[in-house]
Amino acid sequence: MRADARDGRTAAVAGPCASWPAEQGETIRQIVDRAGDKWTVFVIGTLAEGSLRYTDLQRSIPGISQRMLTHTLRQLQRDGLVTRTAYPEVPPRVEYALTDLGATLLDAVAALIDWAGTHHDEIQHNRARFDEAGVQG
Repeated sequence: MRADARDGRTAAVAGPCASWPAEQGETIRQIVDRAGDKWTVFVIGTLAEGSLRYTDLQRSIPGISQRMLTHTLRQLQRDGLVTRTAYPEVPPRVEYALTDLGATLLDAVAALIDWAGTHHDEIQHNRARFDEAGVQG
């Protein structure tokens, strides 16, 4: 339950937020934001087959810049979803891999990517129709 700002009554929280303890709401929103980020989705999906070197990972994700890949990998490391292993070799070798926690995202990531691929044409058609109509929000 939460207080309704308009009239002081208590209103039930509906939807997926209803199961969140209020004190965890901010962190849960941050986690959903991270997990739903487009580059996170592609990095997690790409690492599904196993560990990869940085350059192989970058080549596997069209459109991602070096800066964005580095930033995304650091955030995923921070959240405990990806590991970074540096090998003391010449030249240096660094590999990235999913942690057990990161692997738990694979089903959701695969489902999202599959959904986008399945509905690509329909969404493109809807966008074009919307843009042609000049609909204002």
